[in-house]
Amino acid sequence: MTALERETITARLATGAVEYRLEGEGPETVVIFHGGHMRATLALGEEAFTTSGHRVLVPSRPGYGRTPLATATTPAAFADVVAQLCHTLGIERVAAVVGISAGGRTAATMAARHPHLVRRVILQSAVGFLPWPGDRRTRLAGRLVFNARVEAASWAAVRLLMRAAPRAGLRLLLRDLSTRPAGQVMAGLSEHDQAELAALFTLMRSGAGFVNDMLPVPDCAGQVTQPTLVIASRTDRSVPFAHAESLTAAIPGAELLESRADGHMIWFAPDYPAIATRIRAFLAAG
Repeated sequence: MTALERETITARLATGAVEYRLEGEGPETVVIFHGGHMRATLALGEEAFTTSGHRVLVPSRPGYGRTPLATATTPAAFADVVAQLCHTLGIERVAAVVGISAGGRTAATMAARHPHLVRRVILQSAVGFLPWPGDRRTRLAGRLVFNARVEAASWAAVRLLMRAAPRAGLRLLLRDLSTRPAGQVMAGLSEHDQAELAALFTLMRSGAGFVNDMLPVPDCAGQVTQPTLVIASRTDRSVPFAHAESLTAAIPGAELLESRADGHMIWFAPDYPAIATRIRAFLAAG
């Protein structure tokens, strides 16, 4: 197990199996819905919550890790599953649901369906309810490269490239995450951040989850009544800034915080410490 990986537990609920991780200390819990190609064993950007005295509950979304797609095939169904998981764990109220990238729809849906459970919403580089991916060619490529039958081979090729030529591999992958030239994005990353990103990419898998993430789902953004913080970068190629704008427009009173990151990975930008401070203030608000 690497420094980026964490131990997880698999709960057997009436609706099916759910892999999850619950860690940190504090009286309040934040539920984090990870993005595409991720799972509960991988931690990303959690320090903003754990250092402010919150526990983090991170379930593997359906089709990822050890949560089978059969447990819940839609964000609405999985929101209900996680609400049941919270009840099983004795969590009566969560400080916030956090939706990262493709997990954004599930976070918003859980807030809309379970307002008694969810106090706040934080959406980071989040997919909204616009069509995603936005163009037919990208959707087709995603289904070809990341479907459950071939995704293991696709990620094995990534791992091979990262071992043989890590900088070239990182440059190739960053092209799909930023509207800026990959060389410019690389130049803005420290050696530590480059190494951490490369390590993260080598641990990613798509399972049956990513193709399922690309399916359209009902738009419930207008039903979210909790205070909401939407964080996104205008240079995000993976999830265009229009998603953040549409979520902010649809959710009553939502606040849009613009990251100066060179693309999708806002946690590796120089301004992320300031964003983390804003997240902690948002959680602490009355």
